[in-house]
Amino acid sequence: MDALQASKFEGRAAYVVALQQALTQACAAESRDLYCFDESLADWPWSDADVLAALTAWAKPYRRLHLLAAQYEDLRQHHPRFVRWRGNWGHCMQAWAYTPEALAAAGTSGGAQSIFVARAAERNLSVSLFDKKIWRGEISLDAGDAQQKSQWFDALAQRSSESFAVTTLGL
Repeated sequence: MDALQASKFEGRAAYVVALQQALTQACAAESRDLYCFDESLADWPWSDADVLAALTAWAKPYRRLHLLAAQYEDLRQHHPRFVRWRGNWGHCMQAWAYTPEALAAAGTSGGAQSIFVARAAERNLSVSLFDKKIWRGEISLDAGDAQQKSQWFDALAQRSSESFAVTTLGL
């Protein structure tokens, strides 16, 4: 698979391919932290076999997959393979749910409705989706862009609550 290049994309299929490549390449580059922001994360390729294999190989001590969404029910319904993966590899994952108030307080994410960021020693990578109607976005390899997006993510996560538990308890 060719390394992702900085570019713009349009269309849902192009968005999903960009995320698949970004996730697998970030895992192969042994990025310590992967940041994923979306309203529900349901449109992401979490059930893709290559993505799950890459995440499994990547999941080692001191690595974190950070998820930030308004809700996780759509993710649970659309990606049962990822939910099972979460059960096995929950120790390397953190998930938060944000409220509209927290999103407003964190400020702007540069207009992005969905963000993926991976920061590694030799390569930074971010995928941003700006318009979910026409699925328009961009891939960036700029270190400053990745740093700004990960700092915005952290600011929103600090205003959010933990969510997407490994198991659900019933009475």
